[in-house]
Formats: sequence, C-alpha cells, structure tokens
Amino acid sequence: MTPEETLRWLTGLRNLGSRLGVDRMRLLSARIGNPEHAQPCFHIAGTNGKGSTSAMIEAIQRAQGRRTGLYTSPHLIAIGERIQVDRTPLSDTAVVALAERLRPHYEAIRADDPENAPTFFELITAAALLDFAERKVDVAVLETGLGGRLDATNVCAPEVCVITSIGLDHQEYLGPTLAAIAAEKAGIIKPGVPCVVGEVPPDAEAVIVARAREVGAPLHFVRDRFAAGLPETNLAGTHQRRNAGAALLACELAKRLPIDDAKARAALRVIEWAGRWQEFRLIDGRRLIVDGSHNEEGIRAVAPLLAALNAPTVIVGAVGVDRARPLVAAAAKAAGRLVLVRPDNERACSVEELAALVPADFRGNVRRASVAELFPSPAMCGAEGETIVVLGSLYLVGEVLARLRGHGLPDAWQDRLPSAR
Repeated sequence: MTPEETLRWLTGLRNLGSRLGVDRMRLLSARIGNPEHAQPCFHIAGTNGKGSTSAMIEAIQRAQGRRTGLYTSPHLIAIGERIQVDRTPLSDTAVVALAERLRPHYEAIRADDPENAPTFFELITAAALLDFAERKVDVAVLETGLGGRLDATNVCAPEVCVITSIGLDHQEYLGPTLAAIAAEKAGIIKPGVPCVVGEVPPDAEAVIVARAREVGAPLHFVRDRFAAGLPETNLAGTHQRRNAGAALLACELAKRLPIDDAKARAALRVIEWAGRWQEFRLIDGRRLIVDGSHNEEGIRAVAPLLAALNAPTVIVGAVGVDRARPLVAAAAKAAGRLVLVRPDNERACSVEELAALVPADFRGNVRRASVAELFPSPAMCGAEGETIVVLGSLYLVGEVLARLRGHGLPDAWQDRLPSAR
C-alpha cells in the first residue's frame, strides 16, 4: 500500500462517524503495549476551552524544561496537528508510518468482530500514545474528543483531570441537558485524582460534585484558587484567562511534576493556539481575525470581543442550524456587514439556511460568497471592511487558514499558522 493509499484509508474511516465506547480502545491499546502508561499525563474535557487549556498546560510544562506530548482534536489543516511533541506537529510521513503499524491490529480486531473495529479517532489516539511513548516524552497532555466517560482518551491514568466548561453541544451523543452532558464529561474523574473545574452552570456543577464524591476525587475550582485575580495570557478574552487559571491550577496540583511559578506564568503570556481569536494583518494592511467559536457557549465567550470592534465585516459559516442560529444572531448584533459562506463539510449549513437566520432588523449589507472567492491568494481577502472577522465552524477556520498559507507568505504569518508538513 502506498503512503497516499494509507492516508486515504485512515481518513476514510473518519467518514464512518463516531462510536463512543472505551472497550475498543482498551483492546487496541493492549495490543500495542498500553503506551498510555509510559509517562505522566493530564486529561482535559469540556464543551469549550479544552483545546486552549491543553495548549496552556503543555506550554507550562515545556517551560519547565520537559519534553511534552500534546494530543488535541480536531485538526485544522493536517492530521499531524493532532499529535505534537514539543509543539512540533507530526509530518504526513510520520502519520502514515504510524497508521501502517496500527493497520494490522485494526484488521485483526475487525476480523474477529467487525462491529468492534476501531474508529478513526481511536486509531489516531493510539498513534499519539504510541508516538509519545516511543519518543519518551516526559509528560503528555490529552484532550478528549467527545464527552469523556466513553471517549478513547479515557484509557489514561492522569495526574490531574480538568473540566473546563459545560454547555449545550453534541446533544445527539451526550444527552439533551446540561446535567446529562456534565455526567459524560465527569466520566474522566478518577478515584483519588485531583480534578480542576472551570466555569460551569449550577446544575452541571452538582453533577460533577456528586461524581467526585462517588469516586473519592478532590475537586479544585478555578474561582477559589484565583479569587484575587486570574492569571494573564496573551490569548484574547476573559474566557481565556479562566482557561489559563485552569491550566496553572492543574500544573500546581501535579505533584510528580513540580513547576516554577514565574516560568509558568511567563509561558501563559506567549501561548500559540491557531484559530482562537487569532489576528493577522492582510497584505493591504487590513485586520483579519479568525475564531472557531461554533456553539452557543463559545459564541457568548467571544461576544464581548466582537462588541469591542467598530462594526466589523463578519464572515460566518456553521455546521448545523442549531449552532448557526446563535452564531448568526451574535454576528449580526456586532457586524456592519455579514458575509455568509458554506464550509467544506457535507453537514454544513447552506448560505440560504444562514440567510434565513439573519435578524429582520439587521440593517447592514448581507453578501453570499465562497471561501475560495473571499480568500483567492495568500494574505489577501476579498471581503470589504477595515476589520474582518471569520467566525464559526472549525472546518471554516481550517479552510481559511489553509488559503492564507502559501508561497511568498510573510515570515510573520508562517510563524502563526499551524504546520502542514
């Protein structure tokens, strides 16, 4: 099988969808030597903020001189972004090599029980754990993919767990209420393992507290530790300062991984995390902001940042009408112009569906366009306006960042875009 065929096989599994459950992952992990136990780890769940918090924990640990493994999802451009050692993403070649090693295990499991064949996410999780073990990282930071209790990452035995936030998202998998979703996220809480909790609604907090009591896990709330003031971070928004608090508190609680506070706080001020209120200057000097807030809680978090802008042009794209509704409403409230696009995903809303959600009292210009039309060349944007915000689905964010990348891109841009080697 050629590398291209292996990559197509792996990515083809992604189209089969999600199947929650830890048993398949335990079986796969056992076949490759249980690499999840090779080093201490942090385990992070939450509706929003878990990726940013994971990046912050990784930065704090790397600032202590440790070799780090960072596993997050989804990727924006290249699969290798999900698996990083010392913040260097895996190359396509390395991803293919790991996939080729895992494929015989996949085939053996499928031959025994086709219904038990590992999913795309389980194979990528196994690849990350195997890579971290073989490259002998000092600490791994593992972000859940969906939920927590039945997530593939829940095979780990962490030093500290983190639940960043609870909001309504993925209800078809996690349940229709905040309490139900909280129960799934709280499934990462382990006996005797400290758990850090960010900002969560009262009914979700009650579920988390009950789970911690049930298994005997100490809870630590960000609001209590940082009552005098949250840590500073270069990532924009109060929500990112809460994430910084969760990250710092988690690192403080990891007794086997002591930290220097000054180095930790310095690391939080230079975080790199693509697609989260990420700012650029276009080649013509205009300001471009790219943000992947795509559910109601995430949109509420960035609403103050949107409101602080002077009637920006907002480019909106979403997957699912339920997610699109609060997104379009928030964009219309702050925007001088709206540009509606359809991300490259079969479940994405059409521009007609987005147009139907624009409030009747919106007085700005509404344009329908494609991503290719808006971003025809690196560092250029065809939308009008001095400040342009791309807001919504991470599929949209990935498309935009991919188009912004290219030959002749200014060095300052290259440093701020995720690698796609």
